[in-house]
Amino acid sequence: MTSIVSQVPWTVKQKMKKRFQKCRVAAVRIRYLVVFNLWNGRRVREIEAILNIHNTTIYRIAGRFRDLGEASLWDGREDNGTEKLSEHYLATLDRVVRSCPLDHGWPRPTWTRELLVETLAKKLGVRIHAATMSRALALIKARRGRPKPTVRCPLHPAVKTRRLNQIRTLLAKLPRREAAVYEDEVDVHLNPKIGLDWMGLAQQKEAMTPGKNEKRYLAGAMDVRTGEIHWVEAERKDSWLFLAMLKKLTEVYAEARVIHVILDNYGIHSSNIIGIALSHFAKRVRLHFLPPYCPDHNRIERAWQDLHANVTRNHRCSGMPELMTNVRRYLRKRNNMKRSWAAINSAA
Repeated sequence: MTSIVSQVPWTVKQKMKKRFQKCRVAAVRIRYLVVFNLWNGRRVREIEAILNIHNTTIYRIAGRFRDLGEASLWDGREDNGTEKLSEHYLATLDRVVRSCPLDHGWPRPTWTRELLVETLAKKLGVRIHAATMSRALALIKARRGRPKPTVRCPLHPAVKTRRLNQIRTLLAKLPRREAAVYEDEVDVHLNPKIGLDWMGLAQQKEAMTPGKNEKRYLAGAMDVRTGEIHWVEAERKDSWLFLAMLKKLTEVYAEARVIHVILDNYGIHSSNIIGIALSHFAKRVRLHFLPPYCPDHNRIERAWQDLHANVTRNHRCSGMPELMTNVRRYLRKRNNMKRSWAAINSAA
C-alpha cells in the first residue's frame, strides 16, 4: 500500500507528525491519518474500517498527496475569501431568529432554513446554502421549540414597571419580623397531563386515562426567604380555598407582624369574602397584586411546573386519592430539601 503514496525523507515525516499534533481541524487530521496508515503498510480496507471513511476517499487523498505533497492535506478553500459565517452574520442571524417572519414582510409565521437564508441575503447581501444555515444555527445555539402562549398585559408599560419595582423594593427591604410569600393556585387532574418523553424507535408510549376526569385544587404560598411551600386543598377553586390559605398563613407566621402575599389578579383573590377576612382575622395580611397576565413574575409558578413534571404529567394513578398522595409526598420532599439547604447555608 505504500506504493500509492509517495515516500518522503524521515525528517519530513517528523515535521508532518508535529503539524498533525498541533492541528485541530478534524477533516485535515483524517487526511494526515490516511497518509500515515498507508506509510505503515495498512491496506485500504483496513483504513476504511479504522477511520470510518469510504475507500474512494482514501484513494483520492493518496492521489492528491502524490501530486501536491503535504499542502494537499489542508483545506484549499481557506483562500476563497472572507468567511461567510462571520461574527456579524451570526449576530444578525441571532436577532432574526428571535423575531417573527411576519416582522420581515414574509406571509409565513414560522422560520425555515430557506426563509432565514433569504432574509439574511436581503439584509447582508450574503447568500449561503441551507445546509450551511444549519451549521450557523448550531453556532448560535438556536433550537426548535414550542412557543409559550402569553396574553399581553393591558397596563401601560410604565405602570407595569412601577408595580413590579414596588414589589421588588418590598422584598429587598423586608424587615426581619415580617414575612412574604408568593401565592397561586394549581389544578390537579385525574386525567393525566400529556408531556414530552423519550421513546424508542417506532414507539409511541401510551398515557392511560381513567376516562371520567376528577379535579382537586391546591392553593400554595412559597416563602420568599426559604422557598418552602405551604398549601391547602379543596374540591373547588373559589374564595373559600383562598380564605383557607390565608388562615393557614396566619397560623404558620403567627409571630410575624405583617404577612405580605404577592399574587395574581384572579377573581377569588378580591371577592367580598376575602375583604371581610382581611378586616377581621387576617388584619396582618397585605395583598400585593402583580400586573395582569404576568405569571413569570410569580415564583411559585415554577414550583407548580415542577410538580406537574414530577407527578401529574403522564401519571399512572388509578384514582384521585393515589394521585393526591403523590402530590403531597412531592411537596413534603421539596420542603425538606429546602430546609436542608437553608441549614447548610446558615452553617456556612
